[in-house]
Amino acid sequence: MVRVDQPEARYAKNGDVNLAYQVVGDGPIDILFVPDWVLGIDASWSWDDYRYVWERLASLGRLILTDARGSGASDPAPVGEPATFEHAVGDLQAVLDTVGSERAFLLGHSTAALLACLFAATYPDRTAGLVLGGASASVFDRGDGIGFPLEFHDSIVDFVASGWGDPDNEMLRLLFPGEGREEVRRREARLQRMTLSPAAARRHMQMVLDMDIRAVLPAIQSPTLVLHATGDLVVPVEAGRYVADHIDGARFVEVPGDGHFLFLDEVDLYLEEIAEFITGTRPAAEPDRVLVTLLFTDIVGSTEHAGQLGDRRWRELLDRHDATVRRQLERFQGKEIKTVGDGFVATFDGPARAIRCACAIRDGVRQLGLAVRAGLHTGEVERRGDDIGGIAVHVAQRVSGIARPGEVLVSRTVVDLVAGSPIRFSEGQDHELKGVSGTWRLFTVEG
Repeated sequence: MVRVDQPEARYAKNGDVNLAYQVVGDGPIDILFVPDWVLGIDASWSWDDYRYVWERLASLGRLILTDARGSGASDPAPVGEPATFEHAVGDLQAVLDTVGSERAFLLGHSTAALLACLFAATYPDRTAGLVLGGASASVFDRGDGIGFPLEFHDSIVDFVASGWGDPDNEMLRLLFPGEGREEVRRREARLQRMTLSPAAARRHMQMVLDMDIRAVLPAIQSPTLVLHATGDLVVPVEAGRYVADHIDGARFVEVPGDGHFLFLDEVDLYLEEIAEFITGTRPAAEPDRVLVTLLFTDIVGSTEHAGQLGDRRWRELLDRHDATVRRQLERFQGKEIKTVGDGFVATFDGPARAIRCACAIRDGVRQLGLAVRAGLHTGEVERRGDDIGGIAVHVAQRVSGIARPGEVLVSRTVVDLVAGSPIRFSEGQDHELKGVSGTWRLFTVEG
């Protein structure tokens, strides 16, 4: 995949409203990424996860990005004229007209899926295909058992608007769940502040919550792919399945993970499905695939420690913790992939060495007055430069999250691969791993 430069934003006009847009790449296929009001096309390029998605999509054809009216670099709605989904459909048409696109594949994620469906139903001749992610026909239960009770309307608006742009707000914890995603939440909060004010976010949420496109779905004639994370905490997977069931011929693909955003977890699975849908062929995976044993570690009670010690002394203790971990990684030939929060992600080409390293880290940091939890799993990962991805990474992270303070917890796969070694394990217990199907037996390393 070729790295591309951030393109300059230009402006299309719908009446008196100026709509910022960018065009990335070229080719016979046009792909319009439908804006969800919380994107900000200029700002998105500063986040590597967004850049990665833009570059992958641009490798398939000509990618068209745009800011919705009232967000990013686009004009707000004219004074006295509320922003509506009807206006938004016209805005998409204006952008396509400006860039000379007669037909495009529409990618709509989260709230943008509503808009993408409306455009596809209104302009089938301009819609080559429809890709929906994290989609719902309605936020509320309209008698089908899917969604929130209607009486929660005002509470949800307040819930979103009151914490807008705050990295510690509960909404971001639902969008990006789990330990080790603090930096992701900080980046998203920054993007929120750069894209919408809290008052604008409140108006947008009120508009989204009032939408119900159940009657629109049967009118969609375009080929449609619906993607949804199994453990999505914001829009349940049943909502995505409902959308697919009510669009004639739509294909539904359930992807492992619990994040609402397609830029996390199994992003390559999403992109491979999209590529096959748009081009008719599934591209050979660019990253190298390799079998590794993954180690996730995490300091227990780091917030409490920081509060007791103060910033300076806690930073000094963290530095000593990091040095201890890196010494053991070097000793046992582990490869540091990255730090996540106050923990480490590392890979090993042998599970026994990974277990011994985890135990050495646990014992080493105990002398510093710290306790860590550690989780290990062996599986195939995709190497993306200096980073890794794949379901195995997700599993290892979940195993680590279940581990108790001072515990080294491993999956059944790890146990099987060290059979015959002197390493001993508990009898094991069955667990459900959030966002991963099936029951997993996990074992504690003894000694």
